[in-house]
Amino acid sequence: MDLDQIKDAVVAFVVAHQAYAPLIVGILAFCESLAFLSLLVPATVLLVAIGVLIGATGLEFWPIWLGATVGAFLGDTISYFLGRYFQNGALTVWPLSKNPGMIERGRAFFGKWGAWGVFIGRFFGPLRAVVPLIAGVFAMPVFLFQMANASSAMVWAFAMLAPGAGLLQALK
Repeated sequence: MDLDQIKDAVVAFVVAHQAYAPLIVGILAFCESLAFLSLLVPATVLLVAIGVLIGATGLEFWPIWLGATVGAFLGDTISYFLGRYFQNGALTVWPLSKNPGMIERGRAFFGKWGAWGVFIGRFFGPLRAVVPLIAGVFAMPVFLFQMANASSAMVWAFAMLAPGAGLLQALK
């Protein structure tokens, strides 16, 4: 099954089961934000497609946005605590062990930007998969991490869904 078929199947499911849209979007955002899993699940494409679906079908934006925010927040939180628990051992597990360049880019990015790196890293695909994990490995204070995590999850969810939903034009 290719990406277009997956996208079409997920969008068709959301159309048929609109009440589950916030949950589905939350699961997709969780998959997109969880270290390791984010490298395997094409959630960004699906989230943007669901944003278009919101605009086309009149689905309620804010519950779906909340689902995406919670899913993204939880994915990064788990990634962070995996990093804290396993420390450098977390970086030796596939697929990160096969992509040392991604680990080094994430480490350099986090080292340079700290909490801002957690916030900014959410908006860059390959970094999104490793920055929270690296923040945990380096034992970034939990409160500081969660502040960056929560605020970036809210902005990221809006950025994924709002363009397709037409909210950017409505806010102008």
